[in-house]
Amino acid sequence: MNELHHNAVVADAHNDLLMLVARRPKEVWGSYFRDRWIPQLRDGGIDVQVLPVFIDDEFRPEGSLRETLRMIEAAHQIAEANADEVALCRSGAEIEAATAAGKIALVLALEGCPQIDTDVELFHTLHRLGVRVISFTHFGRSALADGSGEDAAGSRLTKAGVEAVGLLEELGVLIDVSHVGRGGVEHILELATKPLIATHSSAYALRPHHRNLTDDQLRAIAATGGVVCVNFFAGFLTEDEKPTIQHLADHVEHLVAVAGEDHVGLGSDFVAEVFGEKIPACDLPVIIEGLDAQVYVPGLEGPAGMPLVTDALVERGLSEAVVRKVLGANLVRVLGTTDRP
Repeated sequence: MNELHHNAVVADAHNDLLMLVARRPKEVWGSYFRDRWIPQLRDGGIDVQVLPVFIDDEFRPEGSLRETLRMIEAAHQIAEANADEVALCRSGAEIEAATAAGKIALVLALEGCPQIDTDVELFHTLHRLGVRVISFTHFGRSALADGSGEDAAGSRLTKAGVEAVGLLEELGVLIDVSHVGRGGVEHILELATKPLIATHSSAYALRPHHRNLTDDQLRAIAATGGVVCVNFFAGFLTEDEKPTIQHLADHVEHLVAVAGEDHVGLGSDFVAEVFGEKIPACDLPVIIEGLDAQVYVPGLEGPAGMPLVTDALVERGLSEAVVRKVLGANLVRVLGTTDRP
């Protein structure tokens, strides 16, 4: 691990590892996380890890809320069982204290809202449980907004979605626009009075896929004081059948040029291990939105590869100050806005 990477604060806005924790018996949640994930996070030099709660189709709709609570409970239990290594953080102050103590700061997020439907008052409950980042939908339609896979509908937020924006800002919860459709992102931008985040989105100008953000969207998110975190998923970086880390560096450079150096971060969306465990060989290949989900940037199949990103950005000639911002300082700053007013 190079010296810059080792000394910088490294923050990842999106890793679905909590799905794998929750698949196991509750008796081993803590030990599984210690044995399987802490070494990977440490090898990657990761200081801050956002943990999204994503609900698979098998739990929707009836089991969505129950599975959400199981995953949140799993996060609390892995933090309690590994208090010497990690801390579940609810504010910027807690993140700072955790990293200063040499611990990995864990932050809970919600990816999509099938468990909410139109009952936005439940955001109060989730906030009390520690959730500090929330996106309204995934690829499809929710009761709050349409995902980017529904862009042809041209829809904006629903009435409940509009109410949710105001409530989440009041609570001090970051609104995540990754996965939200184009019309919904525009609507959120019109309503937002606080910084927004895109936890795992890349540049549409370089890879025109509906999951990516246009230059106008990048500028608008930056204007809120927010941050856009580059997604490592190969299909969102390039159409090349042999993706490389240079494609990722291209997106970082583009976002820095368009949104500004204070508004770019990293949101890995590491899925290799998730798919490897959850999907049997007879169901391969895994095609998501027309993309082969088993094509990965070599070396970036999991958290341990994170130092390669620093190497690539340094090789591009980005200054140390800019690299530090992209690696984590920008994301940590915006996560700090979750402190309640």
